[in-house]
Amino acid sequence: MNLPQKSALLEATLRDLGSLLVAYSGGTDSAYLAYAAHQALGDNMLAVIADSASLPRAELAAALDFASRHSIPVQILHTEELENPDYQRNDSKRCFHCKDELFTRMESERESRGFQHIAYGMNLDDRGEFRPGQQAATEHHAVAPLVTAELTKAEIRQLAHEAGLELWDKPASACLASRIEYGRPVTRENLSQVEQAEEALHALGFQQVRVRHHGDLARIEISRTELPRALSLETLDHITAALRPLGFLYVTLDTQGYRSGSMNDILPATAIAPAAK
Repeated sequence: MNLPQKSALLEATLRDLGSLLVAYSGGTDSAYLAYAAHQALGDNMLAVIADSASLPRAELAAALDFASRHSIPVQILHTEELENPDYQRNDSKRCFHCKDELFTRMESERESRGFQHIAYGMNLDDRGEFRPGQQAATEHHAVAPLVTAELTKAEIRQLAHEAGLELWDKPASACLASRIEYGRPVTRENLSQVEQAEEALHALGFQQVRVRHHGDLARIEISRTELPRALSLETLDHITAALRPLGFLYVTLDTQGYRSGSMNDILPATAIAPAAK
């Protein structure tokens, strides 16, 4: 199928669903899904954003602003995954427990409001990646219209660009908990450390960054296109001065640069294999 055909299939899929709640994070995929669902269904859709300490305040504000500017109805659900010991433990199933909390809350909301389905922004490229949250989506019968329409990440960005959506090229942004090394408990304190550290790097002008939390050590990943600018003594001093007061004794720059899911590199194959289908 070409892209116009895929776009038409997405619209038809959404119309056939009748009414739905969209799990909305503010990233390009879920934002385009929410936009397309609103175009197809009008008030028969509702974007639902999960708010907890793992969501940066800037991301929440941006998601709400996007929904407001495009007249997309949105509701904030305050989730409690941080109260779950299985989530706090921060093993390879952490994302499952987070999404299980979200979809459980969304199912309750769906039933009380009379919506027919729950949808989320999985795209064709996400299949086969290590994403335990997909298991939670399956268990809660959440549908993935972008996959049904066979849309890749690049195609979704192109459609968002053609629709004039300002976030068509927004960098990917996983939850703050994904920055904390496996086995280190997820707490409000270390989530706040990561959030403040990344805000400081953004303030220094870096766009695509991750601060990986390894206890006393902060491992900084910066996109390779921006990495040369970080490699001056003056900039390194600014980075150190910004992060040390947050509680990191050591600040290091990862020479490989930013890469999605780098924390998964240490996981054994047996932990990742179940997600590869």
